[in-house]
Amino acid sequence: MDRFVSGRRGAKGVPGTLSTEQGSHSHYRRSLGPVALTAVGLGSIIGSGWLFGAERAASLAGPAAILAWVIGAAVALTIALTYSELGSMFPKAGGMVRYGQYSHGSLAGYLAAWANWIAIVSVIPGEATASVQYMSSWDFGWAKALYDGKELTGSGVALASVLLLFYFFLNWFAITLFAKTNTAITVFKVVVPTLTAGALLLSHFDTGNVTGHGGFTPNGWSSVFTAVAVSGIVWAYNGFQSPLNMAGEARNPGKSLPKAVISSILISLVIYVALQIAFLTAVPAADLQHGGWSGLSFNSPLADLSLAWGLNWLAMLLYADAFISPSGTGMIYAATTSRMIQGVQENGHLPSIFGKVDPKTGIPRPALLLNLGIAFIFLAVFRGWGSLAEIVSVATVISYITGPVAVMSLRRLSPDLPRPVKLRAMPVIAPIAMVFGSLVLYWARWPLTGKVIFIMAIGLPIWAWYELRKPWAELRPHLAAGAWMVTYLLVMAAVSWAGGKEFGGRGYLPGGWDILVVALIGLVFYVWGVRSAWRNPTLLEAERELGTAPAGEDSEDSEDSEDDDRAKADARV
Repeated sequence: MDRFVSGRRGAKGVPGTLSTEQGSHSHYRRSLGPVALTAVGLGSIIGSGWLFGAERAASLAGPAAILAWVIGAAVALTIALTYSELGSMFPKAGGMVRYGQYSHGSLAGYLAAWANWIAIVSVIPGEATASVQYMSSWDFGWAKALYDGKELTGSGVALASVLLLFYFFLNWFAITLFAKTNTAITVFKVVVPTLTAGALLLSHFDTGNVTGHGGFTPNGWSSVFTAVAVSGIVWAYNGFQSPLNMAGEARNPGKSLPKAVISSILISLVIYVALQIAFLTAVPAADLQHGGWSGLSFNSPLADLSLAWGLNWLAMLLYADAFISPSGTGMIYAATTSRMIQGVQENGHLPSIFGKVDPKTGIPRPALLLNLGIAFIFLAVFRGWGSLAEIVSVATVISYITGPVAVMSLRRLSPDLPRPVKLRAMPVIAPIAMVFGSLVLYWARWPLTGKVIFIMAIGLPIWAWYELRKPWAELRPHLAAGAWMVTYLLVMAAVSWAGGKEFGGRGYLPGGWDILVVALIGLVFYVWGVRSAWRNPTLLEAERELGTAPAGEDSEDSEDSEDDDRAKADARV
């Protein structure tokens, strides 16, 4: 699928040659089946989130944190369905950073790729931070000096840096080594959380924790929604996209990708709900007497509870798994982010060296090195798991919004593209996914939403460097097609600022009405986004690769035929 020879021009305008993108993708090894890809997804989801997520969700929402995990899974699954169709259509490495470019051109594509990359690359130092933070509970002076209760100390950062090097070392040699290592780690990562939930439930099951101390929703329903956004739940479920980013190495991607994505979300949901129930019922009642659920302050939550109920063996196992689970996830994200960087380069927004794949190992090594450097920067700036989880979660949601829009845009623009996965209900699922994504972004609370949207703006100079030198006639349709996304981010920032006080806003929007307003905003921008998509050069190139491009159509014709294409596609819809 990735290699073809055509009489039309390649990416460089040379007749009958392979494009640079195709040449690089021919070096990938399609060696990952559905089991290995499910392990990639499950291994990404079950990382540091299960070690800290239960406590952070409980501190925000109390016993209603159980529902927060269910809501988070519903959001992730709805959005994942849109990306499963896209991933099966374009089974290429770094898939998540490509779809917006296919449907809307460079501006929207770049913003989506930037948000997605920020969300994923920052997970890597987050996993290292989680391991070291758990290690600080060891009964040794040097271990306790790794973490000061809020963030890693200098020695903690140094140890986390060693873990970063380890993650990248495992990815340096070959995809087969990665697959074998990850599958083994994933088995361990599933067994230990399951064993932890069972052991805690058997050792202490205090239902009074659920009914007392403020009841099931001690901080109101708004706290449940905020827990979905910032407690690590979005961080955890975000791992569903890892199989999509490694689609270039998937065998039979049309079948294996959706199976891997959906299976990993559902399996992890069962594990996370069990862990949340176990945590809620195992917390000693004395710890809730002063401050309730909001007053919890464990350095190593599950390990601390294990010791409290005499499960020393489980605490030791958890201390060991605090290295293995985050390390497995960090290793996966080190792999997937390198594929994402290659995708961004092939979109035209990074130097060509970052698109190179080593022909012997099938590894994009320059991209791997770039991500290692960025991971070190994130580790130095954000030294606590909680602060990293918040940034990752909001950036993730921003990257999500392009999936629902892109999947229906491409159905309108390119109905003849092969779709190994095509759901009849997608016209309903896609707008619901857009509404869900908008709500989670709002639930993250002001000013966090504003801060992360500002981080999105920081990446625009890179886009400008590559794009503003183009002639206006060439640049104009990219700007027009991407205007919806820029406007959406500005409107969401304004609504977050003006929204309900329970979500950090100024209170100009009364409770209940603010949710309705955000849902309507999601629908309006969904319609705008779908209607603004156009047959841009990247999409035309993809159609030629897949052999579905209309005869005689070329990228130079795309702007002139844009209005005709939209009219024809609207008529089909």
